[in-house]
Amino acid sequence: MLSIACRSSLGARISLASLNLLPLPGAPVDHQRSPGSKAVTLSTPHGIAGLIAWAKREDWRNALSEFLDRHTAKACAAAGTDRQEIADVLGDDAATVVWGAAFEDLIATDLPDGRNLADDYLRRRGWKEGASTREYIAGLRRSTISLYEVGGLVPGESMQLRDLVRGGDPVRVSEKLGSQGLRQWDRVATRVIPLREGAIISGTLMPFDHDTSEAVLASLRKAGTKAPREFAKVAQAFGIETDAKTLAGMMTPDLLLAGATFMVTNFWLDAALQAAQGRNRPDLVNSEGDPLDFTTLHFPLLAGVKSEQIRTALAAVPALQQENPGFWNWLDAPGVKPQTSARRGKAQTFFSTMEDGSLVLGTLALNGRRLFLEANSTARAERGRAMLKPALSGLVGPPLIERTDLEQMLAAERPPPEPSGLSPNDERALIRQTLEDHYRNIIDQPIPSLGGKTPRAAAKSPKGREKVVAWLKTLENHSAKRPAGDPIGEYDFGWMWRELGVEGLRH
Repeated sequence: MLSIACRSSLGARISLASLNLLPLPGAPVDHQRSPGSKAVTLSTPHGIAGLIAWAKREDWRNALSEFLDRHTAKACAAAGTDRQEIADVLGDDAATVVWGAAFEDLIATDLPDGRNLADDYLRRRGWKEGASTREYIAGLRRSTISLYEVGGLVPGESMQLRDLVRGGDPVRVSEKLGSQGLRQWDRVATRVIPLREGAIISGTLMPFDHDTSEAVLASLRKAGTKAPREFAKVAQAFGIETDAKTLAGMMTPDLLLAGATFMVTNFWLDAALQAAQGRNRPDLVNSEGDPLDFTTLHFPLLAGVKSEQIRTALAAVPALQQENPGFWNWLDAPGVKPQTSARRGKAQTFFSTMEDGSLVLGTLALNGRRLFLEANSTARAERGRAMLKPALSGLVGPPLIERTDLEQMLAAERPPPEPSGLSPNDERALIRQTLEDHYRNIIDQPIPSLGGKTPRAAAKSPKGREKVVAWLKTLENHSAKRPAGDPIGEYDFGWMWRELGVEGLRH
């Protein structure tokens, strides 16, 4: 679960929310810089048009169709669509990625009857291909898809891939186009193919967001645990003496990945379809667990009531902190923390705080003959109305209630930011300083993804350091996806790695 915190608009020089450090769920994303589940354009490694045509022959057409069904069935069923509609929903590039994943799986798989597409083609038509193409096809034949973390990017030239399933040292692969569309610490599924001139990746590459990639890894771990037990049951049914422990020793990562290739594609396709259909938006709740439902109560001042009477009445409400003659922050009791319990699953907690850490429950604004109470849920607005009732009795009439749900907010066009009045250099310097202050402070603040520990405290244990590294990579990855020239994207997190003592794990 993710907690999104921001300062009250009058409690900080520049609100971090206004810097768009985290996009709102469902907000437009620049997929060129943030691929997520989108297709990434790749260099064409070798011409395999002959092999593709061979796969469409009658001997192989049914097998390819069956592989395509396996690679798409689960995701399409969840989306209420079918394989033929993928291009209509996601575009031709995504449909090509799915086709390529199934095609490469067929190349690397021996069918139950012992046939293999690559072997058949090379035996009967390999003489038509050059040596490099034959080597590439043979490499595909031996390859296994895996999930990798991207690092060491040299845009337009190469990148390093760290295998998140099989482990080992990162491998540098040559890739011109794909290395330009990816960013540091992105996660991708592909096949690494060692050739004489150096390692390359196959023609299919599927970028994953962090949560989906973690779900893939969890499913692979589960499959690795479950498969030996299932195999043992089948073997015993045929009178073959074996046990799950023996089979578990035979279940290598390569064997597991070879059997789970279709699962990886389904995860990628499901994430892409969810995004296209708007099903990937998480539940957003406030610090009390209420669904976000932005509510404004419009209290009309009664005839003859002066603004000063309203100010005097509000001054008697302990939970209100006046910021100027026409604005108050409604604060929770001192020391109260937002409820960020893991039992909320994928819900994201949205809350605002003052500089001293006090939770902001809402705001009041006095404008002309109206007093406005704004809160981010219906329940909280009613709580605020009950709080104000004794103080405002005889001063205001029954409020008009205005509600704006999240869908309406996302559909509304965001107004352009107001000019800061600073020169571009001064504005960039102020943003950098705001970021510096924010991150200097956050390393000593509890982080939900670190089990509620501060980064500094979490980094003191081996498991905690693993979580801290993952957290830092997420920060750097989000930053790297900012548009070129954005001062947020240019922020150097190196000092945080050194400060937390995990610089040696930055690989």
